[in-house]
Amino acid sequence: MKLQLVSNDVDKYTSQSQRIRVLTEFWVNQSAFCPNCGNILNRFENNTPVADFYCKKCSEEYELKSKSGEIGKKIVDGAYTTMIQRLQAENNPNFFFLTYDKSTFQIRNFLVIPKYFFVPSIIEKRTALSLTARRAGWVGCNIDISNIPDIGKIFYVQNGSVKSKNEVLEKWNKTEFVRTKSVTEKGWMFDVLACIEKLNKREFSLDEVYAFESYLEKKHPQNHRVKEKIRQQLQFLRDKNLIEFVGRGQYRMKVTGK
Repeated sequence: MKLQLVSNDVDKYTSQSQRIRVLTEFWVNQSAFCPNCGNILNRFENNTPVADFYCKKCSEEYELKSKSGEIGKKIVDGAYTTMIQRLQAENNPNFFFLTYDKSTFQIRNFLVIPKYFFVPSIIEKRTALSLTARRAGWVGCNIDISNIPDIGKIFYVQNGSVKSKNEVLEKWNKTEFVRTKSVTEKGWMFDVLACIEKLNKREFSLDEVYAFESYLEKKHPQNHRVKEKIRQQLQFLRDKNLIEFVGRGQYRMKVTGK
């Protein structure tokens, strides 16, 4: 897999944003594959409102976002209301994210986030545009990927290092259990996983996760049995082979997504 952004069509455009769109879409079309089934990807026609790529074999769809520099914690997206509506739509696409070096046009990171990792709590509403703006009152959104657990970030390229196709397919397959869970169930599971990841250690204790009780209570104000919910999620994560119970309130991470 070559990591240089090139395209014969790029000289047709003077706008830098258009040039980047052409370069990154061409690279994905030539180099990427469907993480669900491994088949080649096809491009939708330009200006398709929902997605950029699709797989003819399994019908999965993908939207591409690109930026120079580091991945960061948040990704700028479109209209807030549209994004929230898309979370419940059958054709809500999966998400490709690509970062590149601005001076060399070398790809640094390319990853996919499955659509079932998108829940309303990670969509951040931006301030409405001022009354003097061309689109006065328009409200955009950011995608807070820092609240997506590591298992939902499947890298093809990470810090300039290319992952094998088998590794990408295997990691995607390990996320399939998330697809059937309700939005509420996913929210709790993602939040508990995020707390575990914030500990930044492979082995951790139940008490260390309990320390996030007030944080989780604020995120889920309708639930007044937070500790019970934490234990429930740890048991679920253990059953799904993401963590293992070591004994005496001790756990160990089995999958980090890295």
